Amino acid sequence: MTSAVAPITALLLGVSFLLMGSGLQGALLPVRATLENFSSLDVGILGSAYYLGFALGCFYGPQVVRHVGHIRTFTGMVAIASSVVLVHALLLTPWIWWTLRAATGFCFAVLYLVIESWLNEKSTNENRGLVFSIYTIITLTVITLGQMMLVLDRPQNFLLFAIASILVSLAAVPVALARAEAPAPIKSVKVRLKHLFELSPIGVVGCFAVGLVNGAFWSLAPVFALGDQAGPSGVAFFMSVAVIAGAVGQWPIGRASDRMDRRIVIIIACLGGALAGIGLGFLPQVWDRATLVLVFAFGIFAFPIYSLAVAHMNDFVEPDGYVEASGGLLLVFAAGAVVGPLIASVIMRTWGSHTLFLYTACAHAGMAAYAFYRTRRRQPLPQEERVAFADSVRIAQTVSTVDPLPSDQVEASSEDREPTPIGDPQGADEEESPPGSSGRSPQ
Repeated sequence: MTSAVAPITALLLGVSFLLMGSGLQGALLPVRATLENFSSLDVGILGSAYYLGFALGCFYGPQVVRHVGHIRTFTGMVAIASSVVLVHALLLTPWIWWTLRAATGFCFAVLYLVIESWLNEKSTNENRGLVFSIYTIITLTVITLGQMMLVLDRPQNFLLFAIASILVSLAAVPVALARAEAPAPIKSVKVRLKHLFELSPIGVVGCFAVGLVNGAFWSLAPVFALGDQAGPSGVAFFMSVAVIAGAVGQWPIGRASDRMDRRIVIIIACLGGALAGIGLGFLPQVWDRATLVLVFAFGIFAFPIYSLAVAHMNDFVEPDGYVEASGGLLLVFAAGAVVGPLIASVIMRTWGSHTLFLYTACAHAGMAAYAFYRTRRRQPLPQEERVAFADSVRIAQTVSTVDPLPSDQVEASSEDREPTPIGDPQGADEEESPPGSSGRSPQ
């Protein structure tokens, strides 16, 4: 284990600071927006803007990395993301917050791209599962810690924004000062969504449905918690319970899908999420202690569905098509996550904040119905031909590089170069000049 972690210790430390700051932002911004009398639609657009920026980062992040290298990309994106947090506190205008949130989404997509390409390169086939398991544990832990920091001060004050900015800024320090080698240049893939849908309709539709649900949850669940008469500390506990539940549910549900028809497990998870959503829509109004119990159940069932959909897709993908599938499903998820908060915010504005989870219940029920329909259209794949769920979780975590340009341009921009030691100024200068006479990456 030590030999697997040692080469990426600095990176994992940077990730810890980065995602702790991200967790605090994710809980703080919807709460502050609500306290500033932003409408539920304004808050919904805030969430949609983040995922729109995230999708753009998936497209254009590789161009940034090829042009200036992994280290400068990481530090540059961290600087922008850290500054954006502070601007939120200075300019309390919805359309400005939308723009800032889109910028944050772009930065974090590029940062995930750098982080996960680094983890992939520094791990081997033998220890890659261990490396990404450690990465997952760190991710869930620090996001939860970041959300719990919401109790440190009133959201109306500047302190929480400053803490989030400091945490994001500190992420650059271990990476910039480490002496480990940077990864090789990033190569992009073309995505054929029609081809992916033909391979696994449930994989594509499932990821879109997860985007509809999870995008709305992360954007508007703090508003729901405030509407349930919870203060900032209640919002922090509410969100943290959901994250912990998602971690608890991931592996038993995933392992069950390795032993039986994955579509049946997807149906069960969707129905469980739908029932928890219905409970959250009604029960807290008559039993206040039901909220945390039900959101725990929601997290257990709802959060593993994305990995289940990716695993089902990977069961049918060609051996060299996993990266394309991961990139395509990520874009489908992002599309759902852009639309989901908008739909949910309109529903909440019309019928009240408690309808957020009635909306997610409808989405989950619709996905369960579609998965059941697909079980009547195709026989289950033999167990020996499936990809293990654990492998699919690793693939699902990776922010794949999606190329919007013709393949011949990609090949021209993807020449292999020697990896540059982190902190080596001479090597960094050499990395600034991509191949080609134009001095600029064609992509």
